[in-house]
Amino acid sequence: MSGARPGRHARALRFEAMREKPITEELRRAQGERAAAERERADAAVDEQEYEQHRRRAEKAQYLRHKLEQRAESERETDG
Repeated sequence: MSGARPGRHARALRFEAMREKPITEELRRAQGERAAAERERADAAVDEQEYEQHRRRAEKAQYLRHKLEQRAESERETDG
């Protein structure tokens, strides 16, 4: 399409990036909630094996939340 205006593709890419931000935020929030729930399960565990299982899950969820925070920061830097 030779009649396409310059910048149309750039606007489409910005729109796509804007749409992704809420997803990143939702995932970050979900991982935070999962980490908290797994810590509670670890505290309520009846044996060491169950405790360790929930503790590892909590650590993994916290790690993923941290990575999502980094991603959100990167998205903010890219946009402005």
